[in-house]
Amino acid sequence: MSSYLSTEEAAAYLGLKERKLYDMAAAGQVPCSKVTGKWLFPRAALDRWIEAGMSAALPGPVAPPAIIGGSHDPLLEWAARRSGSGLALLAVGSEAGLERLARNEVAIAAIHLHAPGSADANLESVATMPGLNDLVMIHFSRREEGLLLPPENPRGIKTLADAFASGIRFGHRQSGAGAQLLLAKLAREHGVDVDALPRGPAFETGQDLAFALRADTVDCGIATRAVAEAHGLAFLPLAWENFDLVMRRRTYFEPAQQAFWEFLRSAAFRDHAARLGGIDVSGTGRVRFNR
Repeated sequence: MSSYLSTEEAAAYLGLKERKLYDMAAAGQVPCSKVTGKWLFPRAALDRWIEAGMSAALPGPVAPPAIIGGSHDPLLEWAARRSGSGLALLAVGSEAGLERLARNEVAIAAIHLHAPGSADANLESVATMPGLNDLVMIHFSRREEGLLLPPENPRGIKTLADAFASGIRFGHRQSGAGAQLLLAKLAREHGVDVDALPRGPAFETGQDLAFALRADTVDCGIATRAVAEAHGLAFLPLAWENFDLVMRRRTYFEPAQQAFWEFLRSAAFRDHAARLGGIDVSGTGRVRFNR
């Protein structure tokens, strides 16, 4: 017998059904590797796995809690609530959302990533995530991100370069948040060190940043047009971005998620997106990555 077993051979070797072994491989519960789209199981590693008593994991993966973790978005929050799905939201930033997904602490990671030289940082980051072999990324919306400024823009900031040169206080977001990644990317393009910018405190959501602008504790910061319009703030557009939802394939069919996906196909969802402003939902529900 070869040192590397196919799914059929490994299932026979372990006395399992092929479907069960596939699910365990996708969940990272059994020693294996994926090569050119096919699972391979090192026989020696399987022997060590059995001898170490790891067969206790056989009952199957533990379902993650019904939480969408990662970036905050007003439309996402509204849809989770109005859908009756029971999905809760945890605003921790895009990168932290992916980390929590990898640890099985959330069912869905909401992301909008940015990186220098990257045309699609969401796709590139998900495609290279280690240890997760059963990911799917579904498009939620395209959003317009920009610089939020006080009502009527009293300092007359017309470009991002103006903001960098003016010495005004930037409201930063937490490390790994999509808006902070965008700020760092744009600052680099302008030859500016983002860590050297005058700053106020870090904010977990765009809404928190908007409240701080209204309270005059910061002078500007990056968030979506929807947030700016909801809070009556001036808005300097900077970029359109993909806002995507990442999950394991096995959790896509859970009842909470199915109720959520069904609501995203409704006229009520599309109408509310139009009212918020700066949001394109024409591609909502499209599968952008499937591994």
